[in-house]
Amino acid sequence: MSPNSSDDPLQTPVRFLRGIGPARSDLMARLGIATVTDLLWNLPRDVLDLTHISTVFELKEGVLSTVFGVVVDRDSRHTSTGKTMTAILLQADGGFVRGVYFNQPYMLRRFELGQRVLFSGKPKFIARRWEFSHPTVQWLGDEEIEEGGRVLPVYSLTEGLSQHEMRRLMKGVVEEYAELVPDPLPSGFRSRANVIELTSALRCVHLPASMDEYRAGMRRIVFDDLLEFQLALAMRRRFWRAENAAVPLQTSAKIDARIRRLFSFRLTPGQDRAIAEIVEDLGRPYAMHRLLQADVGAGKTAIAIYAMLVAVAAGVQAVIMAPTEVLAQQHWSTIDALLEGSRVERRLLIGGLTAAQRRATLEQISSGEAQLVVGTQAVIQDAVAFKKLGLAVIDEQHKFGVVQRSRFSSGETAPHVLVMTATPIPRSLCLTQYGDLDLTVISDLPPGRQRVVTSRVVGSGSARRAWDFIKQKLRDGRQAYVVCPRIEDNPTTASSADVYGSAEAIYRELSEREFREFRVGLVHGQLDRDERVRTMEMFRNGELDLLVATTVIEVGIDVPNATMMVIEQAERFGLSQLHQLRGRVGRGKVQGYCFLFSDSDSPEAAKRLAAMESTADGFKIAEADFELRGPGDVLGTRQSGSLPLRVADLNRDQALLDEARVAAFNLVESEEFDQLDMAPLKIRVLERFHRSMDLPQTG
Repeated sequence: MSPNSSDDPLQTPVRFLRGIGPARSDLMARLGIATVTDLLWNLPRDVLDLTHISTVFELKEGVLSTVFGVVVDRDSRHTSTGKTMTAILLQADGGFVRGVYFNQPYMLRRFELGQRVLFSGKPKFIARRWEFSHPTVQWLGDEEIEEGGRVLPVYSLTEGLSQHEMRRLMKGVVEEYAELVPDPLPSGFRSRANVIELTSALRCVHLPASMDEYRAGMRRIVFDDLLEFQLALAMRRRFWRAENAAVPLQTSAKIDARIRRLFSFRLTPGQDRAIAEIVEDLGRPYAMHRLLQADVGAGKTAIAIYAMLVAVAAGVQAVIMAPTEVLAQQHWSTIDALLEGSRVERRLLIGGLTAAQRRATLEQISSGEAQLVVGTQAVIQDAVAFKKLGLAVIDEQHKFGVVQRSRFSSGETAPHVLVMTATPIPRSLCLTQYGDLDLTVISDLPPGRQRVVTSRVVGSGSARRAWDFIKQKLRDGRQAYVVCPRIEDNPTTASSADVYGSAEAIYRELSEREFREFRVGLVHGQLDRDERVRTMEMFRNGELDLLVATTVIEVGIDVPNATMMVIEQAERFGLSQLHQLRGRVGRGKVQGYCFLFSDSDSPEAAKRLAAMESTADGFKIAEADFELRGPGDVLGTRQSGSLPLRVADLNRDQALLDEARVAAFNLVESEEFDQLDMAPLKIRVLERFHRSMDLPQTG
């Protein structure tokens, strides 16, 4: 076999490269590196800046600094306040510095005597010695010390390869092959985007002479990653509009007045703005594709009902799909009560229907008799055939897979689609996960809605006061939730706290002892459906005072008299989920209270719960959650896989994401995008995304 059978030097197998050979190529294969191209795009996972290391004499209090030293002592002990303090002592140029970590005892195991490390942070001068609190650490090898005074890339390795070897190999391949990498961005576009040539970017990243060079190289590579993704979204939206003709749903002042009269309250300015945007979309001859994002309690259901009634008034069918039967039932109860006495034919389609009920409902949907349909995922099953579907509302989209947005079909025309979520989404995720949708945000709350008072409860004394407070409110006629992280006891669990965290154990404790004078109910996902519905109805009707539950109550539960919530082991929940749960109380005009029970000493848990105490703004909470946990955890497993970014970090690169999005959407709408020199960029986008985003490969 020839070294380059494809006649493309960039596809040369790495085993033919100088200094690699068969043995090292096997090691490279473990890292997913088979060709020269793979090696060039084996980007550093980090970088060591050895050009600005301070001596002990140069340190200034509160000024970000980096010191190099050798570990000469380490210890871990408990402080007088009960915290764990781990201290690492370095002998550095000019004296000693100490790094201190609180409540992170595992850090002791990460340091060994004699290790060479860098501490970075803002030092303080304490007890005649410089001290770094929770410093960022970089562990150095001997060869890295020898290469001091430079900016060194840090690569992912496998056993048998050292950083020194990898840097030497990368230097050779960059110097010989980087100039052969084609640049898909025309020079004029690069200039407007303020990015360097791709060849230069690869050199700056792998062989940086300074941190400024490294940052310039990474900016170009990250920009490409984000730009190609945003181009795919922009192309999908253009294709959606071109290929999805829809029935224009016109409204009028008379229809508007008739719909508004149904509500017993006045819509907020935020709801009015949302309705105006949606009505404008519905009147167009191509399908609306809009995301309605609202904080808990902001009244998105009213907007959905308004839009569906516009569709019915225009002579087409409307459907709202919810992720759970509980939420579908909640929507049905709201809509059915609102339309009592009207001529709008509405039907409920969920899994709990009898065979006869389901058959009749399907016939009414296919004949067009059913004008407004409420359901679960049952509404997108093959057996469901709408006669003339004009509007599909998908509630709590994050509970579904992304593909389910496109499952509605109505013959020659496509329905308008309104996607809704009451889980505020970080802005950068909105621009990626939902980047092909137009966005409407409602941030104001209905008049009279009060901020829920939120308190972290630590220790038995605080818990006692919280339970006594709840009892008094129950005696005054209010109701309360107790939310638990799991359903059942686990006898194999070593921690008694884990056992007590189960809904069943807490239900027994509260109903038999602590709250035996009150009516206590239990609801969770493993209960029989009828029993679960019956228990929720009893609580809604005031026949239960206290409801012990799992997160089945996270969405779709509206009991205005429920003014209190206890969340057991609150540290086990994400911030956005805590905010959703808290949104179940304070839904009337009476003050609501949320108690976050937690004895965790984890710094991350403390930050999450402090954020819950400090703000009721779901959008701020979503950003904090995103910063702490990252996109995968925030989105959940179903959604995180649909962000195929190669090197971009949505937390770190938010500003660059904004630039890439504006550039991409402007480009797709311009004549420039159809010029010949844009063909390489189009090809790259289609190669990456045509399957995952269902993009056409021609035209």
